[in-house]
Amino acid sequence: MTGRVYRLHSTLELPLEDVKEYFEDDPDLPPEIADVDITRRNNTLILKAVAADESLSKYTPTAQLKASVTETRVYEEEPPRAGGPRWGREEEEEIPSELVEFACFKGDRETVLQNTALQYPMFLVLRDIARLAEKGTLTAITEVDGELEATRIVEGDDRPAKVEVVENPTQKQSGGNGVNWRDNKFIS
Repeated sequence: MTGRVYRLHSTLELPLEDVKEYFEDDPDLPPEIADVDITRRNNTLILKAVAADESLSKYTPTAQLKASVTETRVYEEEPPRAGGPRWGREEEEEIPSELVEFACFKGDRETVLQNTALQYPMFLVLRDIARLAEKGTLTAITEVDGELEATRIVEGDDRPAKVEVVENPTQKQSGGNGVNWRDNKFIS
């Protein structure tokens, strides 16, 4: 199977532990990927594809997924809203909470999915991770064996998506309200 990723946008957030467990549970990786190396540098998580094809040079940078790691306080119940009524609460009770590290795959193709060798198989890994996420969206336009495919996953659920060709409003012909800089008599 051959494929390419043309467009990708991700706002996925999921607990870092869920990402680690996904890879510890020996997931079904695409046949082109033998394994995924997981590296953490400060607040950045890098998931790098290890090629199954040994003819691929060890110096060829393979596709990698990049996520920022953030800490978020997660409450067992909703915290009280500021400015709400205070009657009935004689003393402030602390709501049980914990700090949870989240992997945030946010951005466009070049930000989230880097390098071209094994890019499409690594996109398939990201798609599987997106199905685990309870927060965020993954949208993409890919090509598989000559056919365009649209992908849309919202909060872990596959949603209908289609590829649609529309006119780009930034490429309108000049002659409207804009200034035609090429034929401007005030500029010599």
